[in-house]
Amino acid sequence: MSHSEIAPAIDELWERRADLTPADQDARAQVIAAVDLLDAGVARVAQVVDGQVVVDERAKRSILLAFRVLEMTESTAGDFRYCDRLPLKTRFEGVRVVPGAIARWGSHFEPGVVLMPSYTNIGGYVGAGSMVDTWATVGSCAQVGANVHLSGGVGIGGVLEPAQAAPVVVEDEAFVGSRSMIVEGARVRTGAKLGAGSILTASTRVFEADTGKELARGEAPERAVCVGSSRVKSFPGGEFGMPCLLVLRYLEPGQVHDKLALNDVLREHGVAP
Repeated sequence: MSHSEIAPAIDELWERRADLTPADQDARAQVIAAVDLLDAGVARVAQVVDGQVVVDERAKRSILLAFRVLEMTESTAGDFRYCDRLPLKTRFEGVRVVPGAIARWGSHFEPGVVLMPSYTNIGGYVGAGSMVDTWATVGSCAQVGANVHLSGGVGIGGVLEPAQAAPVVVEDEAFVGSRSMIVEGARVRTGAKLGAGSILTASTRVFEADTGKELARGEAPERAVCVGSSRVKSFPGGEFGMPCLLVLRYLEPGQVHDKLALNDVLREHGVAP
């Protein structure tokens, strides 16, 4: 296992997880301490190291163990009532939280994040200066970088099991257009821009519009302006359009923050930004 900020005792608890219950106070204390590290941003489920996504399996195990050692508890938020094993997050230092935003304990937001009415699950991480817009969802363990805009209704998929599965990673300076879905451990690289309604899964095929070249599956390339598209595939029953991601062009480094330039590129191809 790669370096982890979480205590090795979690591994021992994982080996005997089938026998754990909320009555095991020692296990409960160790799991709470581990998830508190995720909540504070000291530990993370995954990070990009030397260009590769490195997963902290101990962090994922801590989250799964929480569902075994924490009992169901009733809670309220105003007139709303809840019953869950995991409490809501309470630490939002330097974060703007608009009424209607929900974040579970064990998620973390760096200073400058804006949470519109949205949902962030346990293990989710959102970097400094990013916005999680209205009705967007950051799934369990999903990792979102700094200065990212997740537009309205975006779905960033979660992952807890299988244990070795990698979470979705959206890197710094990315833009994900309204109602787009990024799931199954797909990756949006630094500065990439996805038009509205884009679908990216681990198996999504990615092509360059100018060259027809096929790129790495399940990844929006660095500084690429992408839109959802389809490619014709023959089946015994006929020819059908299969979804893919189409790279329209690449932005220069200086265009990373220029949303007007992005909008112009998308409108040029008849796509809403």
